[in-house]
This record gives sequence, C-alpha cells and structure tokens, in this order.
Amino acid sequence: MAPVAIEPELPTRNIPIKSWTRPAPTGENLDWAPLVEIDLSRFDEPGGKEELAKQLYDAVTRVGFWVVVGHGLEEERIIRQFSIGSAFFKEPLEEKRSFACNFAEGEYFGYRENNRRVGETGVKDNIEMLNIQKPISTWEDVPKHRIVRQNWDEIASFHRDVFENVIRKLFILLAITLELPEDHLVQAHAYERRSDDHLRYMIYNTRTQEEWDKAQGHTQGGHTDFGSLTLLFSQHVAGLQIRTPEGDWKYVKHVDGGITCNIADTLSFLTNGFLKSTIHRVVTPPRDQLSIPRLGLLYFCRPGDHTIMKTVPSPLLDRLGLLTEEDKDTSKPVATGTEYVRARVRDVHYKAVIDRRENTSFEFKGLKVANHYA
Repeated sequence: MAPVAIEPELPTRNIPIKSWTRPAPTGENLDWAPLVEIDLSRFDEPGGKEELAKQLYDAVTRVGFWVVVGHGLEEERIIRQFSIGSAFFKEPLEEKRSFACNFAEGEYFGYRENNRRVGETGVKDNIEMLNIQKPISTWEDVPKHRIVRQNWDEIASFHRDVFENVIRKLFILLAITLELPEDHLVQAHAYERRSDDHLRYMIYNTRTQEEWDKAQGHTQGGHTDFGSLTLLFSQHVAGLQIRTPEGDWKYVKHVDGGITCNIADTLSFLTNGFLKSTIHRVVTPPRDQLSIPRLGLLYFCRPGDHTIMKTVPSPLLDRLGLLTEEDKDTSKPVATGTEYVRARVRDVHYKAVIDRRENTSFEFKGLKVANHYA
C-alpha cells in the first residue's frame, strides 16, 4: 500500500536551488576509526574483484564499516544532490508535511519531521529527513514533494547510478567472499523489484551544548541499521562514531571523494551473523562545528518482497557451521525483507517520545536484534 499524501499542484515557478558548499573540516584532534578504503575503479581489472573482496574481508566480518573510493560518481552530481536536500529543508513546513512517512504502516518514504521529544528532557529531536523511493514502476503512484517532482529526472538518474556503481559491485564482492554465484545478493536486492530502498536527504539541526548534553544524557543513540547496506556520502561535520570490535567509540573521518559504507541487520541475518552489522551513533559535533547544520546524503538498500530472511546457501557458511539444517528447510515460513524492515521501522519510529531501550531487543518472526543504546 502506497503512503497517502496531499500533493499540491505544481507551482509555475521552480524552487530555486542554491549550490551547497561543504563546511570547513574540524580543527580538533579526534580519535578517528581506521577504516579500509576500497577502490572500485579496480573492479573490472583482471582479478580485480577477487583482490577487492580480500581487502574487504576484515571490514565486513569484524568492523562492519569501510570507505569506497573510485566509484565514478562525479563530485558535481553529489554536490547537486546535497544542494537539493538543503533547499528542501528550507521549504515551508506545510510543504514538507504534504507527504509524511507513514510510520503506522512501517513505510519510510516521504518526510520525517523532527517533532518527537527526547524522553522527559524537554529537548526535541533535531533530525529531519526526506526519503525518496526507487524510480521503478511499482512506486509510480508514491507522492513526491514539489522539489522532487521538479528535479525528478536528475534525482532518479542519481538514485539508479548509486545502486549500479556502488551497491551492485559491493554485493558481488560479498558474494565472492561467501562463495556464492556473483549475482546472488544482487538478485536478492534487485533494483527493479519491490523493496524499500531509498535515497535520503537528512539534516541534524543545530542544538546548544546544553541541549546536546541533555539529549545524550537520556540516550547515547547507538543503533544498527535496519536493511542490508547503508551508504553515507562524505561531508565535513564530524559526529558519526562507530563501536569498534574492541568496544571503543571512534569517529568516522571525511574522505575526499569517499562514501562510507556499512553492513546492516538484514544482511547480517542473511549470513547468520557472519557479516557484521555494527553499532554506530551521531554525537555532539566538535566545538568549532557546533553551529553548523549537519547535512547528509545517504542511500539505504533493503531486501524486498521476493527475498526471504533465511541464511544464504553459502559453502563458506556451511563449512563454518553457520548454515543449519533449519536454514536448509524450505518448508518453514519465513519473513520477507519488506515484512521485517517495515515491522522494525514501525517499532522504532511510530512514537511521539524517544524512549530508553537499553538491554531490550526486537523480534519478528524469529529474527531478533538488540536495541543497544537507543
């Protein structure tokens, strides 16, 4: 069921889009996470895929985060998408609310307003986002905000190219590691099939130091992502931290031309925990960036209706004892990717107050994930 929205008539004058400029990097000496860089420009070289898969192994099985470079997405196109996102968040609230996320049904397309309260702190959620569906026939009737309609061809092209240039190749590298046919994970996340993949414009609005302290005193915000792969296009405002295998919190550093990538929950489910869905969070920016809104451009890849959440038939996982007889039983009912993700979205976001959830977990049709710090 597509989300319901009020879609106003297209205005005669297009919304102006001012070119967004990256803010200056922080001058503070932060404790940065040592993330491996994967150069996808080598993907089509003889033996390139196999060498990249080896380079990626530790990142996907132990760390959960890495950086992609050499992806072929030009900086001008990336900046243009940041610019569209920046212009959207300056739109009147009435326009942004014209198509809101339908969290009651676990649907994440549309606008997420920063209207939740952070416990009893008196502080409001500072995150706004716009999630844009894949440009496929299944989602033709999903509403679009006017800035999206006016720039749809450009957004749709970028949407597809992110999948083709980066996600498809990463799934092939992971399939090589798992000793699966190269297209196995690509087909499980096929772009033309119905799934809740989305391109996201996101902004962390500024807070005072006192507001940050109150919010983080209530919850540290640590979480794992719901889908299979998350891509974060580099921007300069520090704040993203990952929980390392040693249990330390370390910052993720901006990499020129880089895309930060991470494994998320459903890909961990599909490999019985072999691929690591890592806890991460966004914390108070450094003092020299405290007054800068943290604008984000992301892509979330999620398995769809055609993908069942059962361990993939990987010879490697079988040898490691991670492919059980129950996994091999095709008669047992199992949740689909869309069913799980929408149940998880509803559980986390269909509420007016951000509550404390430490030491709790979420379970749906046998799939279980810890709530960690959020």
